[in-house]
Amino acid sequence: MTRSLQWHVSINLGIAIVLSGLIAAITSFSLAYAEAKEFQDDMLLQIATLVAADAPQSRSPGSDGSAQRHNANVAATRDSGNLVRLIQLPNDPAPSWLAGDLLPGFHTVRTEEEAQIRLFVRDTASGQKAVVAQSTEPRNEIAIQSALHALIPLLIACPILAWIFMHILRRDLAPISRLARTLDQQPADRPEGIPVAGLPREITPFVHAINRLLLRVNDLMAQQRRFIADAAHELRGPLTALAVQAENLRQVNSLQGVSERLIPLRAGIERARQLTEQLLSLARTRAAIAEAKDVNVSEMARELIADCFSFAESKQIDLGLEETEPLSLRASPELLRSILRNGLENALKHSPSGSVVTVRLVSNADLAVIEVVDNGPGIPIVERERVFDSFYRMAGAAGDGSGLGLSIAREAALRLGGSVSLHERPDGTGLVFRYEQRRRP
Repeated sequence: MTRSLQWHVSINLGIAIVLSGLIAAITSFSLAYAEAKEFQDDMLLQIATLVAADAPQSRSPGSDGSAQRHNANVAATRDSGNLVRLIQLPNDPAPSWLAGDLLPGFHTVRTEEEAQIRLFVRDTASGQKAVVAQSTEPRNEIAIQSALHALIPLLIACPILAWIFMHILRRDLAPISRLARTLDQQPADRPEGIPVAGLPREITPFVHAINRLLLRVNDLMAQQRRFIADAAHELRGPLTALAVQAENLRQVNSLQGVSERLIPLRAGIERARQLTEQLLSLARTRAAIAEAKDVNVSEMARELIADCFSFAESKQIDLGLEETEPLSLRASPELLRSILRNGLENALKHSPSGSVVTVRLVSNADLAVIEVVDNGPGIPIVERERVFDSFYRMAGAAGDGSGLGLSIAREAALRLGGSVSLHERPDGTGLVFRYEQRRRP
């Protein structure tokens, strides 16, 4: 299931609102409870102070004046049906929950009915004790009512706030939906960049990244279209030549003439075959997934030298290997072989007779370098990057190559995370084909 950002944020905000309401209710209850407790204690203290001030004028415990004053005090201390009891010891009888000897001050006691009573004890000037008592239920009700007054508005506001948040989120996330529709309407072969005007600042980096990706896709599509056009152009020439040679062969009447016409026909077929193989090699290289393995580069170089030795010998080229120590590299064997083979074949093809071509292996702790050094005519500096383009051949270049070898080598190097470059030979005329790759631990 796909996760909805809108619902996720709404639920989290709703939970946050409910938790805030609960915290506010608990805080309100605590503050109201403390305030109610303080208010009750102040009331009991004031009543006890009044009783203590009136105590010297009191009469004997059994007189009518004492009973009238006591009843007046009780009647005066009624508050919304909550009775404040006044007990003067030892004149009045002590209830069961009142201990015989209480020190002056505030106390909280429990009755037989498990009800709590808050009382204040004070010594009067006449040597008596004034006890003012009231149940704790009123203050608890005040605290609960205060908490409910704080919680109920928040609970009512929760669905309203949730709707407001969802509406705001839906409005703020609408640009993402518009971006999705814009991308869906893009042509597959030529996608265009997304305009960033009017987009939120938080989405802009994401849109810029998409535009950069679309730019790379456009470049890749342009390269593919150019490659297909160049391939069609390159294939048209050999196939046209083969058609002409086949037509000429059909018009020959003698066996000797057939033999003579077969030689260029076979050469044309070989060129077409080589071009097709290089096209397939380039396509495989671009689509290949580089599976890294431990490759013995020294052994691979010796095998390729052995494969090319007959061609080098036919051109009287001194072909050899130079290394200080065996070289191993973590890479795809197929891609690495393609790089080394193309570099070696180009050096042998363009070097004149009597030349020297050397495969040089150099390595250290961080970098591995494979070089193919020749003493041929070399390549001008302005042409050293263009020769890596597919089907590009320098003007006046010898041979009948298709211009794909170096392009295949660079594509394979990119797949391996390395680089291919061409350099001047420092000790004379010629060219250095160099492949570099970082050694992985």
